[in-house]
Amino acid sequence: MAGDDEKKQNGTSFDLNDFTIIKEGDAEILMHAKNEVFYNNSQVNNRDMSIAVLRTFISQRKQEHDAMLARRTKAGNKAPNAKAENPGDSVQHNGESNDGSEVLKDASHGESSSIPVEQTKNLRGKGREELKPPRVLEALSASGLRALRYAREVEGISQVVALDNDKASVEACRRNIKFNGSVACSKVESHLADARVYMLTHPNEFDVVDLDPYGAPSVFLDSAVQSVADGGILMCTATDMAVLCAANGEVCYSKYGSYPLRGKYCHEMALRILLASIESHANRYKRYIVPVLSVQMDFYVRVFVRIYTSASDVKNTPLKLSYVYQCIGCDSFHLQTVGRTVSKDKSVRCLPGFGPAVPQECSDCGKKFNMGGPIWSAPIHDQEWVAAMLANVKSMKERYPAYERISAVLTTVSEELPDIPLFLSLHNLCATLKCTSPSAVIFRSAVINAGYRISGTHVNPLGLKTDAPMNVIWDIMRCWVRNHPVKAQPSDQSGSVILAKEPVLQANFARAVASLSQAQAKKVARFLPNPERNWGPKLRAGRQITSKHVSLLGPKALNAMNNHEIGEGSNHENGDGSNHENGDGSNHEDVEEPAAKRKKTEESDS
Repeated sequence: MAGDDEKKQNGTSFDLNDFTIIKEGDAEILMHAKNEVFYNNSQVNNRDMSIAVLRTFISQRKQEHDAMLARRTKAGNKAPNAKAENPGDSVQHNGESNDGSEVLKDASHGESSSIPVEQTKNLRGKGREELKPPRVLEALSASGLRALRYAREVEGISQVVALDNDKASVEACRRNIKFNGSVACSKVESHLADARVYMLTHPNEFDVVDLDPYGAPSVFLDSAVQSVADGGILMCTATDMAVLCAANGEVCYSKYGSYPLRGKYCHEMALRILLASIESHANRYKRYIVPVLSVQMDFYVRVFVRIYTSASDVKNTPLKLSYVYQCIGCDSFHLQTVGRTVSKDKSVRCLPGFGPAVPQECSDCGKKFNMGGPIWSAPIHDQEWVAAMLANVKSMKERYPAYERISAVLTTVSEELPDIPLFLSLHNLCATLKCTSPSAVIFRSAVINAGYRISGTHVNPLGLKTDAPMNVIWDIMRCWVRNHPVKAQPSDQSGSVILAKEPVLQANFARAVASLSQAQAKKVARFLPNPERNWGPKLRAGRQITSKHVSLLGPKALNAMNNHEIGEGSNHENGDGSNHENGDGSNHEDVEEPAAKRKKTEESDS
């Protein structure tokens, strides 16, 4: 801990009695009594998951570097022999061989070797023997809790740059850096700057860029994809879930360039809209993304993507994007890719996708379709990364405050079908048909017995991912209803139209071995309840707390506000994208509500 002498460095001083000390992981931060700096204790899940990804990234980065050096050494040994046999075959122009590969100089042997650019493009300082420790940029740091945890808990990081354009937040961050001692002071630096300008003026400088804004990250994406070094990782949070989940579709389109649809899969669609938006921004600079983990937790979505530079690979982006057609009468949905490829001789051409993917009316119930997208329809996780992260988290469980939650999420993600976009809801299928619901095990067994794959999803406990087409799904449900009859419904209802057709597939509901995942078979907890009431988003920094915020903060916060004198607030904030609660889950500031607003609130309550 910093002593009294450390509290007066650079002419600044503070009294610890004015602050509450918040400890998370190995970091401690000072929270002031005013709502000046944003902090949210529920974001501990977000920070723990980010640390797990960061540790895996550093390990993978080292492995990639070692593999590159091994290939370089092997190619260097073969190069002299190849030159002796075919002295005229390798003509170099501007540091490249005639086959387009990069020529790397071996400083220790004075030899040159020809290695494909793809093998070295994903590391900073390519061609160098020494791999530099990664640099991290936290673009929206507030109190700096996230930056401090990165510096103190993740080994191998050389520097963490914490930015904020709010003076109070930067002061709080610098105060917390000093409070955390010499390790934090040597690794973390805080700057008062606009994150967008800073990232634009520091292109390709950071191996890790972390975006965790209050709301939409869309305004930061263009500069963020330029600031990440080749092969680096961008970690991005979006908390504007109402926009991403189709409450305001036109707003989502203006921010992210995709139109959302309402459905049980809306949270996964939000993930895929965010990924498509990041890809779009990256493509403008001949860059593309490779998602390693994409999760929906609590009240936000969080994606982790690696960014590479390759003009030729950017051409494949239309193959990774799709439009979604959602029937307005039943749960049927279909995807149509934006692009396709055609092979001719030894060349591959990119062409527009075939369409339309669906007729004007749904073939199952006869209703119209809504169209949404485009969304990212390629895999949103790298299962090898997920397995490595899960192993790391389990081996260091004592170092993750939110171990139970993030291990549950990673376990569920590890069992998802990686190549299946979106999912079905068994309860929604039954609601359409007005029938009793089969158990998930029975339904899974019927799909597996029909020759298709099926899995759960981390987004929804009742969600089911499957590669079975919708006509097969409805045939299974028709067979179920035949054994479990329903009451007669009006003939124009979607369920009545679906049940009026005879099933082509005769479903087999015998229990299949793979109907339960390994985690389910071992009774591993996968979906955990919130640890406390009012667990979720908090107020933006600087806002007054009134009675209308009871659903966010809980009644204790409001009671405390009424029991204290005006001006003696106890609403604390701590930067890092989260609004602090006072241990008991309360977050309050003793500021009296305006009379007009108070009267309006009382009338609505009555």
